[in-house]
Amino acid sequence: MKLDGLGIFVKDMPAMIRFYRDVLGFEIKEDENTTNVYLEKDGTLFLFYRRTDFEKMTKKKFNYAENIHGHYELALSVENYNAVDTTYRNIISKGGTAVMEPETEPWGQRTCYVAESER
Repeated sequence: MKLDGLGIFVKDMPAMIRFYRDVLGFEIKEDENTTNVYLEKDGTLFLFYRRTDFEKMTKKKFNYAENIHGHYELALSVENYNAVDTTYRNIISKGGTAVMEPETEPWGQRTCYVAESER
């Protein structure tokens, strides 16, 4: 078995498409009102799938993280500590939501967290 892709259950598809396309720079060709989005980034397949459609398909209700449109964590790497800070500021200036400002972890990794905007 090998990892083929990553599915993201989405609350607000237009907001997620705009965040990944306009803020993070992912190439997304689908219309903002689509049901599913398939995209590839650096050899990894991503699927955005509406939470409501997934629950309808499985005939089950699920709990999701509040105040964000997606339910997951993705690790995106940059070349050095300064690039972490620059990328963080760039994402926030384009409308991303600050979850945790950049900080250096005890194990030496420079980490920050951002989310799509709730606007």
